[in-house]
Amino acid sequence: DRAVTAPADSSADDEPRWPVTIEIAVAWGDMDAFRHVNNTVYARWMESARIAYFERTGMLAYDRSAPILARQVIDYRRPVEFPDTVVVDVRTARIGNTSFELRYRVTSRALGAVVAEGESIIVLFDYAARSKVTIPPALRAAIEAIEGS
Repeated sequence: DRAVTAPADSSADDEPRWPVTIEIAVAWGDMDAFRHVNNTVYARWMESARIAYFERTGMLAYDRSAPILARQVIDYRRPVEFPDTVVVDVRTARIGNTSFELRYRVTSRALGAVVAEGESIIVLFDYAARSKVTIPPALRAAIEAIEGS
């Protein structure tokens, strides 16, 4: 289960703004034989935050083109165990002509610490033409609006 919460604003000037934040309860089945959350679950948590971000920008409403994941990197900081709730923050770090980079931060409520950080490259893709497309001005404006830039 995921709940979209209010953006995580920071009082520190050097701390990035995280415009989309979701909370996810850690399930017993998320753990592996080593009694901590399996690495693949972190990717799913980031995927859920990414989809919430796409929903906020209206990105999923485009007719011909849609986002496609081109690259994903996850840095694991600390293991998570059941029971816990994680907070997953997501923001855009860079917008190019046909792609943009998302950054993620996963924080454990039980540990009170960042447990993973990640980044992904998202390409806007025309599935009918099977090619990448330029990010439309309206989508670029929607991203910039939620990012506060």
